[in-house]
Amino acid sequence: MAADWTWVVYTGLEVLIALLCCLGNALVVLAVCVGGRGSSGLREPTFCFLVSLAVADFLVGVAAVPLAVLLDGWVRLPPVLCLLLGCTVLVLTQASVLSLLAIAVDRHLRLHTPLRYKSLISPSRTWLTVAICWLLSCVLGFTPLFGWNNFSTPDPHPAPDPDPDPDPYGGGNETSQAPRIPAAPPCTFLSTISLPFMVYFNFLGCVLLPLLAMTLLYARIFWSLQGRLRDSSPQARVSLLRERRLACSLALVLVLFAGCWLPLHLMNCLLLFWGPQAVTKGAMYTGR
Repeated sequence: MAADWTWVVYTGLEVLIALLCCLGNALVVLAVCVGGRGSSGLREPTFCFLVSLAVADFLVGVAAVPLAVLLDGWVRLPPVLCLLLGCTVLVLTQASVLSLLAIAVDRHLRLHTPLRYKSLISPSRTWLTVAICWLLSCVLGFTPLFGWNNFSTPDPHPAPDPDPDPDPYGGGNETSQAPRIPAAPPCTFLSTISLPFMVYFNFLGCVLLPLLAMTLLYARIFWSLQGRLRDSSPQARVSLLRERRLACSLALVLVLFAGCWLPLHLMNCLLLFWGPQAVTKGAMYTGR
């Protein structure tokens, strides 16, 4: 009974998070389009990357969060379909990571190469970068489809049937002649997605490494802004303060993203190195 209530609370919270995620990110897209006067707002590189991030997070609320509930063993699906749904979650979260990275690089270039910024970050290059982020997210997220998964290879020497037909001439039970079709196993995320893939490839390579790069970029941005504010004129100080407020808002988004996803990745590390006893089911629900 306690396990049932845990799942009910977890499902209710996931639904609430999905609704808030969809609403919040829809408002972000609306604010960029309306506040930036439609297409003119999307010509600003940072706003383009923000829209890409908002779309990715909106799709997380629409698809990834419901799939997280679905991929908890409550449905039985063919392994390939179960793997495809799990990879979809990875694609959307990876798109968020790369969009955050693109925003950090954009703010760093704007601050440290102001004279060349407009020539380096043109609207066409901005949208090309967005397209590359999503394409790379698909490549990285769908990697398990190409072999790094938990599919078991069929046994080339199957064991004999332990319950052979007692009457090989057909005089026995007719139902014993019907082929036995094994039922699909419960579909869970880690039943198809390899745990070493999640830790070594997805976490260390595709999440932690970009997060460290973004942390260094924002640290350099704040360090540079602090030095310029000390030596700036009153006219330049207004622009620098506006830049710092924007950098603070974007860094806060990064901190919130890390706070949401790092606990789950750390629990995957515990599962890989110390086994299932290292993480309780309640803790896994909380980390999600």
